[in-house]
Amino acid sequence: MIIKVLEVGPIMANCYILGCEETKECAVIDPGDETDRILLALAESALKVKYILNTHGHFDHVGGNKKMKDATGADILIHPLDAPMLNSLSASAANWGFSADDSPAPDRTIEDGDTISFGNITLKVLHTPGHTPGGVSFYTNGNIFAGDTLFQGSIGRTDFPGGDYETLISGVRNKLFVLEDDVNVFPGHGPATTIGREKRFNPFFR
Repeated sequence: MIIKVLEVGPIMANCYILGCEETKECAVIDPGDETDRILLALAESALKVKYILNTHGHFDHVGGNKKMKDATGADILIHPLDAPMLNSLSASAANWGFSADDSPAPDRTIEDGDTISFGNITLKVLHTPGHTPGGVSFYTNGNIFAGDTLFQGSIGRTDFPGGDYETLISGVRNKLFVLEDDVNVFPGHGPATTIGREKRFNPFFR
């Protein structure tokens, strides 16, 4: 399995390229910005994008959807509760003093328990709301891509529209902390961690 991490955009969101070494099919998780850099990283490994996967609908994670789809033709997948956010990214970014392109509508919406396959990789969708109503995490083979749900030593903000603290805490406990301790957590911002580390040391769960 190929995993590439790029910090993109002014808010330094993590974009992940997850690729199959045998078939060279891949998914791009959260192409928030700097699409040219993402495309260069794809070209360096000769990867073909099958899916553009959105963990949630905030502009710093999905602001590159349009350019990535225009360049690759890949399908955009997002949870239906966050799908309406895609057509107002430019306005959302402007509120922060930034710019982003509105995203095309999703080619498909994804729900808790769905699976997404490309090459020899299968991701399981875990609905982990709280940061946004339609926030999801993607799990495969000892790795969880958690968006802005869980960070090293912290959690996602819940003071944005649609956020809910108790919902986020419950989702982490019931969807993420039931995974093995050695599962790698790849968050939407900041360094990677593990489930075991966060269960032991994250101050929000002591």
